Amino acid sequence: MTSQLPLNALRAFEAVVRTGSFKAAADQLFVTQSAISHQVKHLEDWFGLPLFDRSANRPQPLPQAQGLARALSLSLAEIGAACQRLREHRFSQPLVIAAIPSVAICWLIPRLTSFREQHPDIDIRVVYAMHGRDIDFRDVHLAFVFGRQAPDLPGVTALPFLPGTSVPVCSPALAGRLAVRGDTGPAALSWALLHDTDLSGWQAWFARAGLPDHAPASGPMFEDFNLLRAAALAGQGVALCPEAMIRPDLEAGHLVRLSTVSVMEDFGYHLLSGPLAGSMMQRQAQAFRDWALAGRGV
Repeated sequence: MTSQLPLNALRAFEAVVRTGSFKAAADQLFVTQSAISHQVKHLEDWFGLPLFDRSANRPQPLPQAQGLARALSLSLAEIGAACQRLREHRFSQPLVIAAIPSVAICWLIPRLTSFREQHPDIDIRVVYAMHGRDIDFRDVHLAFVFGRQAPDLPGVTALPFLPGTSVPVCSPALAGRLAVRGDTGPAALSWALLHDTDLSGWQAWFARAGLPDHAPASGPMFEDFNLLRAAALAGQGVALCPEAMIRPDLEAGHLVRLSTVSVMEDFGYHLLSGPLAGSMMQRQAQAFRDWALAGRGV
């Protein structure tokens, strides 16, 4: 008797026990029933003892074979899982995260070092998600978007991320000049306004402040929040900014809040997850979601 393990015969034996018949085992292993019978007979010869009670309609493993069948099932499952992990590693792709510019610049990029330290094995690619444009979740795994409601897309899961509540802010230097001028009330701010795309934000703010008929001055307009934020930081005027995005600026004293009146409370930032193929990508996406949600207030 050779000492080399008859691996093909062991696999055939395990399949017969697991499926309950020689035919089912043959179908699963894509061989003939005769081949399965031959392999099992070879294994019985190798052991020098029978493995099945063949007197019933279905082959029943004998007591001395049942432990072998259990061990083989567990071992083959572990081997299969290890092979799948290796295949996924070989063909793995970076986790692609699309983010609107405000989230990318103000929240995500400043914190990426933390994620990379916690998950050095996960490669990331960050791309822009442009506001108002559809995201192709065939190429993107996760996305940060902004809106009154999260988009309802087939196969896409949406989680609330950060509130969109916006407040009037400006640089400390400009706040000092406003104080010197005595411009402390809502109406007095109108000479120094900065606008995000159009006048609607400030119109809503003045209405909330009790001045619905107060027309905001047509100050500079910016098509991107990061441009608006940069102008406010440079002392060029007062901007309505989502507090969640500028919290580090407020805490560092680079911007100051000028009023308790806020708008856009019904808007928010959302974290979207597209359909994910492969267990490795699913684990990576879950790791990123857990990290992002845990770090919202950081």
